[in-house]
Amino acid sequence: MENLKLNNSNLSKISERVLVPNYNRSDIKTGIVHVGIGGFHRAHQAYYTDLLLQNNKNKDWGICGVALLDFDTKIYNTLKEQDGLYTLIIKELDGTHTKQVIGSIVEYLFAPEDPVKVIEKMAHPDVKIITLTITEGGYNYNEATRGFDFGNTLIKHDLEFPNNPKTIYGYLTQALKLRKERGLKGCTIQSCDNIQENGHMIKNMLLSYVKKAQPSLTNWIIENVSFPNAMVDRITPATSSQDITSLKNTSGILDAWPVVCEPFKQWVIEDNFAQGRPDWENVGAQFVTDVVPYEKMKLSLLNAGHSVIGILGALLGYQTIDQAVHNKNISTFLHLYMNVEVTPILGNLEGLDLDLYKKTLLERFGNKNIKDQIERICSESSAKFPIFILPTVKAQLKNNGSVDLAAFIVAAWAIYSLGKDENGVPLVIKDANKLLLDVKATAAVTNPEAFLELETIFGELKNSAKFKEAYVKAYNNITNNGVEQCLREINSNSLSHI
Repeated sequence: MENLKLNNSNLSKISERVLVPNYNRSDIKTGIVHVGIGGFHRAHQAYYTDLLLQNNKNKDWGICGVALLDFDTKIYNTLKEQDGLYTLIIKELDGTHTKQVIGSIVEYLFAPEDPVKVIEKMAHPDVKIITLTITEGGYNYNEATRGFDFGNTLIKHDLEFPNNPKTIYGYLTQALKLRKERGLKGCTIQSCDNIQENGHMIKNMLLSYVKKAQPSLTNWIIENVSFPNAMVDRITPATSSQDITSLKNTSGILDAWPVVCEPFKQWVIEDNFAQGRPDWENVGAQFVTDVVPYEKMKLSLLNAGHSVIGILGALLGYQTIDQAVHNKNISTFLHLYMNVEVTPILGNLEGLDLDLYKKTLLERFGNKNIKDQIERICSESSAKFPIFILPTVKAQLKNNGSVDLAAFIVAAWAIYSLGKDENGVPLVIKDANKLLLDVKATAAVTNPEAFLELETIFGELKNSAKFKEAYVKAYNNITNNGVEQCLREINSNSLSHI
């Protein structure tokens, strides 16, 4: 079988092997600018949009992918060399792989190379929506102050050099300023990140920045720009060299960066768009008036569940999520956490079978074909815990409910932050706050409470006697007895809850 490089000129030949776009990509107009063209976007929003473009009535909704950071050089160059094309590999539960080439990214820009070009594209009258996957840490939210972090060095740069921005806020501000000055309509800014009320978050953070950077722009944004909330869900592990080789060997496709994902997908969107929107509901998305219950459920169960499995699995020496979740002690603990501490805070989820959702989560985590790396799941935990775990703690404290299990997870994270698993094997910790985590985790060895002094993460939680007591007890138990023994005892003492 001839090996074919993935690009426009080879699409017709590749179509004999896997599904390819059935539309003429040169006819597609860019209506969406997406910032953060990593694996999740390409497995999720770009996938939905590709399905939509297969109907010729939707030619106005092509995507311009923007690589925002210097770190994104590789993905930008890959997309550029492949004409924006990539292969999506869906790893089914039965071990089979469903492959198709996605063509919805019809333009691609590298922001560090030409910031003005990105700003102009965002301000283009054809562009109706700007979508974001900038990770939880990209929102520049300070948990301690519950506001925008103006101490960020990159934010200071953008305030001083507005025409050469480095953050999403600098780019959005300049693009919206151009729209206003040119008498253009506003647009929709749509977060696709794992943050509860993500639309409200990006709106509040952007307006905080604008009030300082371009105060006269504030009211125009409020009146002309919409920020719909959305819940996104599809497990998308990092692409491995084996995935690239397997695609070449089985289909003869030379794709430098395919995307792998699970079969499950979900996108729940608040129907609040300033200048119209794609009919994503025709390809499986769900439009609702209130996304919050769905977001809360997903963040508190799936995303928190990932962190639980990741931290505990890392300490026990596992490499992938499926390996860790097949440890009966870990899966039983997670089931217990979801039932005892998360479920009581979720409220009414009309039309949703919560028990079935939780059961399905464990099946998804256990998909042996996904091989989601624990290192990826545990990366940037300092941005994830305040969003995925700590809201459950605060709600349970308010309701005088149990926080023992969440406290155990936080204690395990503190020990994980020392950088070694229980066998002394070094852990690769990727976190924007790694230096501070090192300091507090080291101090916690002799004074466990020191870890809770990470104010931007824990805020007022360090003042809760109930949480602090549960956390210190858990920390000492893990240190003295190890994770496995602690889990065994917790599960044994709590079987009545399952």
